[in-house]
Amino acid sequence: MINEIIKRNGITFGVTIGIISALITATIYSIDINLFLSGWLGASIIGLYLVICVILLIKTKKELNGVFPYKDAFTTYFIAVLIGITISTLFNIILFNFIDPEAKETLKELTAKYTVEMMQKFGTPASAIKEAITKLKESNPYSIIELAKGAIYSIVFSSIIGLIMAAFFKSSTSQEYK
Repeated sequence: MINEIIKRNGITFGVTIGIISALITATIYSIDINLFLSGWLGASIIGLYLVICVILLIKTKKELNGVFPYKDAFTTYFIAVLIGITISTLFNIILFNFIDPEAKETLKELTAKYTVEMMQKFGTPASAIKEAITKLKESNPYSIIELAKGAIYSIVFSSIIGLIMAAFFKSSTSQEYK
C-alpha cells in the first residue's frame, strides 16, 4: 500500500508536469515550429523538469517528517514522471495526429535539413548523409506508435534519473527506524 502523501504528491506533481509539458509544446507550436529542434530549449525544458522533481522530493520528504526510505523516494518520483509523460504523450498524439497532421511532415522536413547541416559540419561522407535522409524520410516519428515508443524510452530514462535522485533524497537508515 502506498502512503497517501506519496500518492497525492506524485499525482499532483505528475499532472503539473504533464500540463506544463503540454503548454510548452503548444507554445512552441504556436510561436515557431523550428523551436522543436532547438537544443538549448530542449536542455532548458529538461532542466525545468528536474527542478520540479527536486521540489517534489523535498516537499514529500518534509511532509513525511524526514522519514523517506529509498523505495518511497523513487515511488514518489516515478508516479509523477509516469503521469507527466503520459499526459504529454497524449497531448502530442492529439496535436500531431488529429489537430494538425501536416505539422509532423513539416517537422520531418526541418529535421532532415538540420540533420544534413550537422552531418556536413562533421565531414560525413555524402553517401552516409543520403542514407540517413532516406531512413528519416521513411520514418514517422510523430505517429501514434512512435510517440508511444518515445514515451516508453522516456519512462526508462527518467527511471534511471529517478533511481539516482532517490539515492540523494532518501533519509538515512537510522532515521527510518526511530
